[in-house]
Amino acid sequence: MVMLIFIYTSLNLFITRNQIKEAGMRKRRKTNPRVIRLIDELKRVARETDAAIWRDIARRLEKPRRNYAEVNLSKINRYSEANDTIVVPGKVLSAGTLTKPVTIAALGFSKKAYDKIGAVGKGISIEDLMRANPRGAGVKIIV
Repeated sequence: MVMLIFIYTSLNLFITRNQIKEAGMRKRRKTNPRVIRLIDELKRVARETDAAIWRDIARRLEKPRRNYAEVNLSKINRYSEANDTIVVPGKVLSAGTLTKPVTIAALGFSKKAYDKIGAVGKGISIEDLMRANPRGAGVKIIV
């Protein structure tokens, strides 16, 4: 049996593959089945419709969860026009107010943010927006 040995010359350490596994130094993968399914679906739709926006969102969601966007309603209100469609590849938070009727698609919403959006506009999941608008026309990403 052949074992790979990595040599770190500056530290004079020899580390085998088994020692790396034992130390927990392996690549972590997504464990949330909803996010895994969403990423696969976004990539599939991007290939079929040649819509770069879904590929971009899939790449953002492939990153670690700590890097997901957390966007407040005040930022959405500042950078959107009336009747826009906005995608947030992360979570929408409730700080601020929303005064324009917009459709917001996100991976998640805080309860207060969802209630505030429902009073003026519409909050949906990224999956629902992708099914309703597979070409991604007129969709803005806010991070």
